[in-house]
Amino acid sequence: MPIEIKTLTGVAVDSVLDDLARLRIEVFRAWPYLYDGDLAYEKRYMASYADSADAILVGAFDGARLVGAATGTPMEDHADQFAEPFAARGLTLTDIFYCAESVLLPGWRGQGIGHAFFDAREAHARALGRRYSVFCGVVRPGDHPMRPADYRPLDGFWHKRGYAPIQGAIARFSWKDVGDAAETEKPLQMWMRDL
Repeated sequence: MPIEIKTLTGVAVDSVLDDLARLRIEVFRAWPYLYDGDLAYEKRYMASYADSADAILVGAFDGARLVGAATGTPMEDHADQFAEPFAARGLTLTDIFYCAESVLLPGWRGQGIGHAFFDAREAHARALGRRYSVFCGVVRPGDHPMRPADYRPLDGFWHKRGYAPIQGAIARFSWKDVGDAAETEKPLQMWMRDL
């Protein structure tokens, strides 16, 4: 059965948030996020999607199963930590659309779903009148002991989509890493492109 890509907005986003939470926990547990998440944390984090009238969730469905998802909100509707690097540069937050997570189970990668995720979010951002699309990626040391030897960063994919890292634009966000007892703050590099 082919994968079906569905774009959800408004109340329809709420209908898949529990599935998104489980997907985020599974995918982000791997390198480079090493996220040791739980459903309670996920519900708190994803409240911004439920509260934002202009949020979007692009889901990849294998039958009824959500195997991948990408989300986004207007920047002013997301967590303040992600907006700070832009406000500090004098950019107007209402010009920016924030592409939040993009998660896809390994068995469905390499089929163009990542491009479909960005295409749908960028089209949504343009329809909202946004000038910029942004996202962030965690920064881990190259010699981190949990880095897999065969890890391939997504920088090439992001560059091909027209995104570039913004020099010095680092967001800071905390979560608990696999094997740790408590949350620690992580640096996240902000990437941006004109729409």
